[in-house]
Amino acid sequence: MAQTFNINVEHVTRVEGHGNIRVNVKEGVLEDVKLEITESPRFYEAMLRGRKWNEAVHITCRICGICSCGHTCASLQAMEAALGVTPSEQTVVLRKLLLDGEQLESHLLHVYFLAAPDLLGVGSVIPLVDTHREVVERALRMKRLACDICRVVAGRHIHPIAAVVNGFTKLPNMDDLLALRDRLVEGRADVAASVELFQALAPKIPQFEREMEFISLTHPDEYAFYHGKVKSTDGPIIDVKDYLTLIDEWVVSHSRAKHTKASRESYMVGALARFNNNHTQLKPEVQQAAEALGLKAPCYNPFMNNVAQLVEVAQCYETAIDRINWLDEHGLHEEDRTVQVKAGRGVGSSDVPRGILFHEYEIDDSGTIVDANLMIPTNQNLNNIEHDMRALVPEIIDQPPDDVRQTLEMLVRAYDPCISCATHLLDVEFV
Repeated sequence: MAQTFNINVEHVTRVEGHGNIRVNVKEGVLEDVKLEITESPRFYEAMLRGRKWNEAVHITCRICGICSCGHTCASLQAMEAALGVTPSEQTVVLRKLLLDGEQLESHLLHVYFLAAPDLLGVGSVIPLVDTHREVVERALRMKRLACDICRVVAGRHIHPIAAVVNGFTKLPNMDDLLALRDRLVEGRADVAASVELFQALAPKIPQFEREMEFISLTHPDEYAFYHGKVKSTDGPIIDVKDYLTLIDEWVVSHSRAKHTKASRESYMVGALARFNNNHTQLKPEVQQAAEALGLKAPCYNPFMNNVAQLVEVAQCYETAIDRINWLDEHGLHEEDRTVQVKAGRGVGSSDVPRGILFHEYEIDDSGTIVDANLMIPTNQNLNNIEHDMRALVPEIIDQPPDDVRQTLEMLVRAYDPCISCATHLLDVEFV
């Protein structure tokens, strides 16, 4: 007899923020599926209006405690575009190193502490302390290194304070950078062990595919995190400033976070999107790791996003070493950070752990922000998650409801959603 059941997951665990899964199956037919976002809007766009140009970065980096460095970089790029400022190569290299640290910190948190328990059949990382102690210790060691990169480069590992428009208020100490490089070189063994672990766990990753559109930054000279153009696997490659010509954003009744679409009914951003768009630019040894993990482009299995995150961990270890070597070769130099304030509008974008991020500001002649728009990766993914659920549930509908619930939670966790960050509204007026 065909199953009839309702799945109501209140507050999906091991994600940031509060989201509910609602599934209604009647006599073996899926009637409805929703991912409800219940977080209250946080009004950051409204908060920015009336503030001065140099305050934007310190406000918006607090949108997220995990992607604060990514918000910093996108905010600085947007304000520099509005002011007509071009930062120095030294500044850009330091910002890229900052993003390497953040990608590592976030990916390691998610892969080891939030996703791995699903593959190891436990409810959280806590039981793994007894059963897989060396794995937990490795994860903590790698995560500590990532946090230290952000702290050394920008003053602290969350909500960086040294990175500002057109430079850094305080340059890092070269000895500290070289010590980080030594730890990164030594840490290659931890990366290799992580790849081996997830090779062993790969058979437990659900085998589900749905052809979809992927959007990320792309750059001709590198695997893009910091800057570039906006690329879709459906063909368009556009300038960052034209992002709204590709992406449509709207409000849905069951969620306090907006949904988005581009060339199709939905799209995915994040590590898997970056891999599908830019995999040929990975370091050769990292491409070998991807192959060992069974990740090949194009990959349409959203559960493989976690594997793509681990591949990016390997990439960031290598690029962070390269960037510190560049800084060592060229030396660190104090630079003129003078800015001529004028009216303008600018857009900035970085591809942060959960996907492509957009900041857009308009300032007047006095440098006061008169308009702002922020487009967060998680809210770009929410529509795609729902489409995944609609395709996935019919494939697993004959399984016990508890198994269906677990697989749907794993799907949401695979996207590594930062739900609080997604609950932003653009048009808010305080009277």
